[in-house]
Amino acid sequence: MNDSNLSKNYDIGLLLLRIAVGLVFVVAGWGKLNGIEGVQGFFGDLGIPMAGIMAWVVALTEFVGGLMVLVGFKVRVPNLLLAFIMVVAIFTTKLGDFDISSAGVRVDLLMLLITLSLALMGSGGYSVDAKMGSSGGSD
Repeated sequence: MNDSNLSKNYDIGLLLLRIAVGLVFVVAGWGKLNGIEGVQGFFGDLGIPMAGIMAWVVALTEFVGGLMVLVGFKVRVPNLLLAFIMVVAIFTTKLGDFDISSAGVRVDLLMLLITLSLALMGSGGYSVDAKMGSSGGSD
């Protein structure tokens, strides 16, 4: 396989990862925004400080960050923020029952690792960043 094919496959791989992560977080963020009172109560029950404000921060970060990842616009920062959200989710909701056979734990770990990978690799060639001549979201 030549370098051109490898580059194309790499860019397609990044696109597929961005679509998966972007859609998951857009849907999760939209759900939180449409049920923000419940999210605020849930965060309060978990003992998250400033639960009312943090619910909005998480919901907006997931929704807007998910959109940015989906289209490939400056993906490093939103992916790091989304990874942080996943770390907090794991520590606040899964750590006591950390069971790798649990679907919830596996999904959270996958989302954490994929967001970190995208933060390291950037947007790829099929992205808004590429169309704007950016280096894949490192700016």
